[in-house]
Amino acid sequence: MKARLKRLAAASAGEPALRIAGYASLFNLSDGGGDVVAKGAFRTALGRRGASGVRMLWQHDPSRPIGIWDRIEEDQLGLYVAGRLLTGLELGREAALLITAGALDGLSIGFRAIKAQKMAGGALRRLAEIDLWEVSLVTFPLLDAARLKPVPSLSSSATGDA
Repeated sequence: MKARLKRLAAASAGEPALRIAGYASLFNLSDGGGDVVAKGAFRTALGRRGASGVRMLWQHDPSRPIGIWDRIEEDQLGLYVAGRLLTGLELGREAALLITAGALDGLSIGFRAIKAQKMAGGALRRLAEIDLWEVSLVTFPLLDAARLKPVPSLSSSATGDA
């Protein structure tokens, strides 16, 4: 616990970071796996965990955390996320370069379905409640519309470039 607090303090105290934001999930759209997320599906998990309890991972790999989500909330469109990609980490620097070059912009959620029902003859699953545990930066999101959006405050100094 003490080591975790030390890491969190270091991450928030001047550690180089790239600010990122976007939609990790959008309501009422079918993803490549046939899941449709209902509005309100994240409410319970976010109330219990908050943004600090949801991990930012690289390609859904639990051994590769690359940043910190500062804000995660449901709005009218879906699950909005904003956070800091830690460019003090080698993987964070690589991801920042890919993002700023436009080569990587996918977001994807790691979750467990709590309440779900089959729709339209069983081809689709409507997710009414989700236990969200991570949001990853990914090359190919299962929900194609789940993408990073431009953050106006991005600058070359944010990635550590001079």
